[in-house]
This record gives sequence, structure tokens and C-alpha cells, in this order.
Amino acid sequence: MKMIIVMKKTSTRQDVEGVIKVLKEHGLGANLSTGSQATIVGVLGEKAKLAGVNLELMDGVEKCVPIMHSYKLASRDMVPEGRTVKVGSETVGGKELMMIAGPCAVESEEQITKAAFGVKKAGAKFLRGGAYKPRTSPYSFQGMEEEGLRLLRKAADAAGLKTVSEIVSHDQIDTALKYCDVVQIGARNMQNFRLLREVGKANVPVLLKRGIASTIDEWLNAAEYIMSEGNCNVILCERGIRTFETATRNTLDLSAVPVVRELSCLPIIVDPSHAAGKASYIEPLSLAAVAAGADGLIIEVHPEPKNAKSDAAQQLTIEAYSKLYAKAQKIAAAIGRVC
Repeated sequence: MKMIIVMKKTSTRQDVEGVIKVLKEHGLGANLSTGSQATIVGVLGEKAKLAGVNLELMDGVEKCVPIMHSYKLASRDMVPEGRTVKVGSETVGGKELMMIAGPCAVESEEQITKAAFGVKKAGAKFLRGGAYKPRTSPYSFQGMEEEGLRLLRKAADAAGLKTVSEIVSHDQIDTALKYCDVVQIGARNMQNFRLLREVGKANVPVLLKRGIASTIDEWLNAAEYIMSEGNCNVILCERGIRTFETATRNTLDLSAVPVVRELSCLPIIVDPSHAAGKASYIEPLSLAAVAAGADGLIIEVHPEPKNAKSDAAQQLTIEAYSKLYAKAQKIAAAIGRVC
């Protein structure tokens, strides 16, 4: 059983520091969350170490609340108002949606530059582009690796965008940090626990995609691996799960958006491209995701989808993305958000 300590509204800084000191004296860690409604101290470690200690009698403590689920830092109990993730001047999880767009993979400087300026003009703030591509077939295009990241960064800087790209191994982290504003952990690596721990040690925002056959509980525990190492800058991404249905590449689980918002304090965005597998389905799924309360969208956009080296069928043209973006703005406005 895990536990959080809810401080009184009248508690002082000294009261909070006193609680944290007691926890450390008993071999426990503490995660402090200060919101407008409450100050909460998350207890890191086994509650049994506090045997004989009544924290509720300490100055400034209102109550101790057990957390029954296995994830704690990722839980809504820990931060009732919800966490936000800062990416430079951008804030993910606030009123403004995180709009990410770009090709499945960086293929050339010309291609990624056209994509960058195209999605920027449409309204996007983040440029995506794969450099390390985990593919089902070993004969498929595997990405340009560091050169791809360099071109992604160059194009993003020219267009005034932040960058998002996937890594597939812990030994790629240092390289990615030179070029990426947000590091993506893909569906295939959602439970690559060594990778999760290593990005948890890095001071970089992490976009964590849901595994192809993972439950929400497993997904949130994967986020907990990252957060337990000190990095709470985690953004969840629903990208469809594998079901018996074959009409789409995967089944987009839009119910995950309200469920995650109820259970977790982490922001959640949606990837309709990998769920749909077909360009014509992306717009309606995107609009539905915004209406459901997603904190953003990550969409594959290519200057010439028919000539794409990977995932050609699910990539939008720049023109199609621009039209989608305009419609998403209207949906966002209807629910009190902007993009």
C-alpha cells in the first residue's frame, strides 16, 4: 500500500520540511506537489518503515491517504489538479493543445524542411520525424539515425518549431538530447524497463506511447518507472491497441482519454495516424479526440505521402492537415480550449 500526506491549507514551509525530514529519517523518499488547492507529499518507499509514527499528529498535516493502485506519482491522488509539462515556452496539459505534426520518418533535408514549414503554417508547434525506426521487417527503411535527428533539428529551428522523435535504446539518449525537445518512447518499448529508467534519469520531457496490447494500468505503471527516477515530465499518448478488428490498423481507444484523466495526473494526447492506418480516417478520429478531452494530437504529415518510405497510407498531405487543424480549432473552442 502506498500513501500520500495531505497538508493543511494553513501549513507552513517549516511544517512541510518537518514531514519530509521524518520520512527521510525512516529511509523513505518524498515527492512534493504544491497546487492552488492543496500541498501533497507523496511517500516513496514502503509504509511499513513508518511503524509507530503517527504523521497525522505532526504540525500542518491534515490527513494521510492510502493509494491502492500500484502507480503513485502518476496518480490523480498525487496531483489532483493534474500535472503540466513544460517544453521550452510551451506548456502541455494546460488550456492550449499540444499539436505535433510531421512525417513518419526523416528521409531527406528537402522533405523534412517542406514538412516543417507546412505544418508550422497550419498552426503546429511541434515537428515530429522518426530517425530510429523500429520496423516489423528488418528489410524496411530503418531511419537515418543521428543524421536524421540533425536534419529534424535544423528544419525545426528554421521553421520555429519544437522537436519530437523516438529512441529505441538507452544508448541513444545522449544523442537524442542534442537534437530533441521531447523524447518519444514508442509502443514497442513501453515496457522496456531499462529504457524507461534511463530516460527517467534524463532531464527531458518524455512522450510515452501506449503499448499495442497494454492495459491502462500497465501503461500508467510504465510512466511510474520514468517518474520514480525523478523525471515527472511525462506525456501519455494513446495510439490504438490491437483487437480482432481488421478494418483499421489498430483500434483507437478514445475511452482511454477520460479514464486516464480520472486516474492519472499526467497529460494525454492522441495519435490517430497509427490507429487508423488510413489517411481518410484521421480527421474524424482527431476531432473526436479533441472533443473527448485530449491534451493534443500527434499526426503524420508528409509533403508527398505517395512517395514516403514508410507508412505512406496513413500520412496526410500538408493541405489536408491544414484543413484538419482549422476544424480542430473549432472543436477546441467549443470546449474552452485553444490550438
